[in-house]
Amino acid sequence: MRVRDHHLAIVAVLAVGCVLISGCKPLHQTTPTGSGQVRYRDSIFTSVDTTTDVTYGKAARISGSLQTLKLDVYQPTGDTVTKRPAIVWVHGGGFKNGDKDSPEIVDQAKVFAKMGYVNVSIDYRLSSGCAPFTQECIQGIEMAYHDAQAAVRFLRANAATYKVDPDRIAVGGSSAGGITAYNVAYGSENVGHSGNPGPSSKVQAAVSLSGASLTTAPAKGDPPTMDFHGDADGVVPLTWNDSTVADATKAKLIAERTVWAGDGHVPYTKHRQQILDETRNFLYAAMDLGHAAH
Repeated sequence: MRVRDHHLAIVAVLAVGCVLISGCKPLHQTTPTGSGQVRYRDSIFTSVDTTTDVTYGKAARISGSLQTLKLDVYQPTGDTVTKRPAIVWVHGGGFKNGDKDSPEIVDQAKVFAKMGYVNVSIDYRLSSGCAPFTQECIQGIEMAYHDAQAAVRFLRANAATYKVDPDRIAVGGSSAGGITAYNVAYGSENVGHSGNPGPSSKVQAAVSLSGASLTTAPAKGDPPTMDFHGDADGVVPLTWNDSTVADATKAKLIAERTVWAGDGHVPYTKHRQQILDETRNFLYAAMDLGHAAH
């Protein structure tokens, strides 16, 4: 067993144990320790370098025409570390609208870049949407999921260029992006044809705001997940995430979440600091960032 696999096995045991042990804190409620400025916990950089419209793949739309897939890169200015954790951020929009400039996605990308992460925000192929839930909606969900996987593989294929640790890549998103994050976490074996064949599509963690797993199912060996949800969400009902967490628990996976009473869909602005703090805590533990390059 590799050191990395051994660590995840330990984290999984601890997380399952938390269900049974009174007072045991979930990963997202455990702030990383350490004195002074701690990389991946604190904002140790003051500015962010942004590279826009990087091509990460190409794939056919529902119409059959090809779409060149683009992403923006956010990384800390002046960083000299050569193997850094990375996050693929996926915007929302009902699989019909939105783009990589989505405000809450860009905000998170910049915040985590200042902590030392490499972040990419992606565009992906869109459909006519998911209201109502149609066959084209399902195609849209699949396209987003396969495109996001291609972005994960892009980071691994270009790890030296972007100074990424290929064993520490996470995915995160809001709404449709949250659904996509879950699908990437739980469906790495279905790689699609969006680009960068060869490297693994597996991620080490997934974070969702108002999401759920819709076209994939959790299985043994899948990564830890974290969801933020309002219990009055009328777009992606909390019951959908209930099912996702229940399935993950049956598979003995880490599946954490924070639920806000009375809140609706994607309440990012209202809960911004809590989302940032708990995402930081969760990713630090799930990707073993205490032992990452510093």
